[in-house]
Amino acid sequence: MSTFSELGIHKSYIRGLKELNIINPTEIQEAVIPVLLNSKTDLIGLAQTGTGKTAAFGLPVLHAIDQNSSEVQALIIAPTRELVQQIQKQLFRFTKYIDGKIFAEGVYGGEKIDKQIKNLTRTTHIVVATPGRLLDLVERGDVDISNVNTLVLDEADEMLSMGFKEDLNKILKFNTSKRNTWLFSATMPDEIKSIIKNYMSPSAVRIEVNKNALVNENISHHFIQTSIKDKLNMIIRILDKRQDERGIIFCRTKAGTKSLADQLQNEGFAVGALEGDMQQKERDKVMRAFKNESLQVLISTDVSARGIDVNNLAFVLHHQLPEHLDYYTHRSGRTARAGKVGQSIALIISGEMQKVLEIQKALGIVFREITL
Repeated sequence: MSTFSELGIHKSYIRGLKELNIINPTEIQEAVIPVLLNSKTDLIGLAQTGTGKTAAFGLPVLHAIDQNSSEVQALIIAPTRELVQQIQKQLFRFTKYIDGKIFAEGVYGGEKIDKQIKNLTRTTHIVVATPGRLLDLVERGDVDISNVNTLVLDEADEMLSMGFKEDLNKILKFNTSKRNTWLFSATMPDEIKSIIKNYMSPSAVRIEVNKNALVNENISHHFIQTSIKDKLNMIIRILDKRQDERGIIFCRTKAGTKSLADQLQNEGFAVGALEGDMQQKERDKVMRAFKNESLQVLISTDVSARGIDVNNLAFVLHHQLPEHLDYYTHRSGRTARAGKVGQSIALIISGEMQKVLEIQKALGIVFREITL
């Protein structure tokens, strides 16, 4: 086990990390930081969310900034507004005790573009952005990325599954000659492989952490046999048993999400819904309430839950198993973050056992049955 100082992190950053309670490097930090601090290279990191990626790429990005230049020197692209805000906040906290100042600006959709353009007229060393809004700003000439020497793609697979392929390709075509690209992804679908082939060096360093564990090993997987009409009662019983625990319930559709939230609110549970038709303001309000624990449970569709990073979630409940295996990984990965343990519980009706067996086999996990 190494320390941050052995990895080459500057003392002033270590002081900031300590204050955030980040004492020992995680597996990905240990593997990635020395490589990125000591060599100019492209890097492909295969890692789940919640493994400490932000510090793994964020600290090397900060170490490489030349404070005397007011150019944008690094670009960090992430799938959702929440994740962008979170990365920006972390970078700001990491730099609390350094000499001088490094400025990181967050840009994302769902907020007036004029305000962001105005912020970018100040000195900005690092831009953290969602792909769509970044492309807008670049094409309008409001942000100059021609001097970027580090481009980070965080949760690249999520960006593609959210439909950002075109935008990313356009962004990646800018200033290709002088930059290093660091790509982080939990899975490696063909579209990611083609980004790697087209925009990254063939000698890119590849780092995989706990590669056998497609799904975080701190999660236990369970199923409960029930019927369609009994699902609501089942969920009420589960929540009754876990009144001091927080979790997310996944539904497949927006309508299902809304109706389950209404039913549970009527039963007196502190739940909030996240679904695709919501205004960004509403979404932010629900997320704030969930983070400050005035809501105990979020009910969400797969797409709406992307990029949510809340620690100390005890469980994830599947109102119905998802269509795609990747979604099972993403859903269950919302719990058991940062070394904690968590439970993933699926409600299944007759005829769905086959699906449970398929997931077990594909992901190398074991489901245990719970009877209530």
